[in-house]
Order: sequence, then structure tokens, then C-alpha cells
Amino acid sequence: MEFSNSLIHWYLQNKRDLPWRNTTNPYPIWLSEIMLQQTRVAQGLPYFLSFTDAFPTIFDLANADEEQVLKLWQGLGYYSRARNLHATAKHIAFELNGEFPPTYKELLKLKGVGEYTAAAIASFSYNEPVAVLDGNVFRVLSRYFNVDSDISLPKTKIEFQQLAQEVLDKKNAAVFNQAIMEFGALQCVPKNPDCNSCVLNSSCAALQHKKVSELPVKSKKTKVTNRYLNYLILKDSDSNYIVQKREGKGIWENLYEFPLLETDFLLSEKDAIDQISKMQFYNQKPSEILILQNEITLHKLSHQHLHIRFFELRFASKLPDSKPFTAIEKLPFPIVIHNFMVSNYFNSH
Repeated sequence: MEFSNSLIHWYLQNKRDLPWRNTTNPYPIWLSEIMLQQTRVAQGLPYFLSFTDAFPTIFDLANADEEQVLKLWQGLGYYSRARNLHATAKHIAFELNGEFPPTYKELLKLKGVGEYTAAAIASFSYNEPVAVLDGNVFRVLSRYFNVDSDISLPKTKIEFQQLAQEVLDKKNAAVFNQAIMEFGALQCVPKNPDCNSCVLNSSCAALQHKKVSELPVKSKKTKVTNRYLNYLILKDSDSNYIVQKREGKGIWENLYEFPLLETDFLLSEKDAIDQISKMQFYNQKPSEILILQNEITLHKLSHQHLHIRFFELRFASKLPDSKPFTAIEKLPFPIVIHNFMVSNYFNSH
């Protein structure tokens, strides 16, 4: 109890004032938890505010077009989260009459809701005594109890889940869960934590054994694939452009992009232009091919490093289905393409 009491006391003095903490309504809590998967609070907060402004209720989100949802999500990454969010909103609004399931086990059945998110909603909204386990909690528990099991292994997750459940303050589950996560986010940070000012320093096993920097143990490395994407901005005689929706599974599903030439390796500028000049678009060949940037853009995803280059292909006549920039800027794009469009290319055209 000393551990949980100390954390709760620290939390009540140090917690950040965040909008989803001032409510037990499961809708904003669910929304924030989905957004903050793989995302820092500082990055996620503006998106949360935009979403709750555009979609004040689960019914507003359920009735929105997917493109509107993806456009507001643009830049948060891991776009399957947004698609699952939208699907779950429809399920809750239309099949559950807008009512979130009130228990951890029922919440787990929702699309896009895993064990951590279900525990967060169940405890924050309904004070159900189920412990949360995220990266911050792994780190706090690993260090405080000097647990050096490899957290990348499934059996270790079970071990930590049991430990988290043991130390959970069952009567104050909502506050305790938020406290231990906030403690990991602000105090027991991954690198160079300030252990001298820590309220748990007198009883932290990792500090006593000088192992703070070694914990938690995580051995599995993500294999990274390199991909080489050459985007072709087709500009017709009316200064309109061709965009296409990305179909199929994989990154950026249902987002928009320019026509793409993907190669197995990085082409030289000459080889790239040679290859593009042999391509036909709507039975036409471009009258001019321009390289739009000198440096390759490296866009890092969790499993992929994307080497991105943009070319402008000019055509002497109108292209079918081409659109003006005022129309395509409203569509959801991968953020790396969006940033190129608004900061570089279309500002100068």
C-alpha cells in the first residue's frame, strides 16, 4: 500500500490538466486512449481537441464520412487506428444505442480496443479494479521491483499484468492507474530520470542495485524495410492534378496520394527520369519532367523507412479526372505528402 499511496499522492500534486481526465464519460476517454497509442500527449492533444470539436458525441463520429475522419487524423500516423475508431463508433452508436459496454470483458470485444485500452476505459469510466499495462507502467514496475524479464516476450506480459494487478489500489482504480502512467511519463522517464527527486527512491530496488538505466529489458528489435517511392505529380494544361486513393491493406490505406513509381533501390536522377519518360498516362506522355527537390525525404515508420522523391510531369492537354489544388487539399493524405504539398510545392505554383 505504501507504493500505491505514494504514487497517488505524487499524482494529485503533479498531474497534468488534460481534458479527458476531467470526466468519466467513456467517449472522450476512449477517444484519447486510441489517439495516445504510439503518440505522445503533446502531439495527441491538438488532435483530441479537433475531434471533440468536430464530433462532440459518438453519434457525430459515427455519422461522419471516413474521409473527414482520416483528414482530421492526418499526421497522427497508424491510420488503422482511425479506421477502427470510426467502425467502433458506428457499432456503439447504431447497435448499442450510443452506450459503451460497462465492463472490461465487454470493452475488449470492440474493434481496435486491446487489453490496455479496455482496462483504461473500464477503470477511468467505471472504476473497475483492473490494472493498466502500457510502456510507462512496464518501466515503473520493472525498476521499482527490479524485474529483469524481457518485456518483448508474451509470458513477461502475463507476469507484469499480475504484478500490476497486485499493486493496484482496488478502491481507487481510476486514480491509481492514471497515477502510475503519469509517473512513468513525467518522473520515471526512459532516459536519465531524476532519481534524487523521486518519491519512491528510498524503496526502489533498481536504484538500490544501480540498474535504473538497464530496466526494463527489451531485446526484440524491429526489422526495418527500406522502400523507395517516387511520386509523380501530373499537372495538365489547366494546372489541375491527378490524385488516387490508396487501395488494399498496408500503410496509408484509404488515404490519397499522387501516382507512384516504386523501385527496389534508389535510382539516380538520370535513371529515374529515363524510367518515367517511358511511362504513359492516359495514353499520353509528359512534355516535361522536373525533379522537385534536391534531397530525398526520409520518412521513418515503425517497420519501414520510406525514401521519397517528388517529380512534376507536365502535360500539354487536359487529363481526365484531374482536380484543382483547392479540391485535393481537402482530401486526407499521408502527412509526408501533405507537408510537401503545402510547404514546398503548391506554395510556389
